[in-house]
Amino acid sequence: MPDQPVGSADRGRAALWAMAHAERAALADDLADLDAEQWGRGSLCGSWTVEDVLAHLTAAASVGRVRWVASVLGARFDFDEHNERRKAEHLGRTPAETLARFRAIIPSTTSAPGPTAAWLGEVIVHAQDIRRPLGLSHTPSVEATTAVAEFFASRDFTVPGRTLIDGLRLEATDGPFATGTGPLVSGTTIALTMAMAGRDAYCDDLTGLGASTLRDRILAHHTSATA
Repeated sequence: MPDQPVGSADRGRAALWAMAHAERAALADDLADLDAEQWGRGSLCGSWTVEDVLAHLTAAASVGRVRWVASVLGARFDFDEHNERRKAEHLGRTPAETLARFRAIIPSTTSAPGPTAAWLGEVIVHAQDIRRPLGLSHTPSVEATTAVAEFFASRDFTVPGRTLIDGLRLEATDGPFATGTGPLVSGTTIALTMAMAGRDAYCDDLTGLGASTLRDRILAHHTSATA
């Protein structure tokens, strides 16, 4: 029987997964030589350490839709508890074991329910949550970050991207991403992406009349989330 034609949606998902795999591999290489202090350093992801975030990424690529639903139900829809439980499952006895477990899921296409762009975003955002505090300079490809930026700007899903940028104009300085109308927020695609993901540290990399508004919204979101 001849191969069935691949639809455009399938080609799009395949491309997004290929970018996610490349970014996972790059992150694993970046972390190969960390010492104990670096593994225990705080990330940009709340109270989690570098090692915690890596274990969370392993969990995200290991828990499929059925197990994800069961886990969320078991946590009574407390997503913080759900994430803590799954992260704990994938922490190794040592950082080296945690990294080895992450390397094993590099080619995975397992994910929770939702668009593939969201799970590419999960990889890109959490990789930068790790890299920024460590001073690691790797920047994801503009193609990958543009796909995530466009997704974050289009809806609130896992991050409040559309709400944070409402009434603002975002323009990337290193790629084609641009969206919205209003006061300008300008910066690299990764800085805009991380800001839409609620990482106020990246607001230091943004310019334009709307940059302070975006920062204020991110800080207000953090305050309301912890109230």
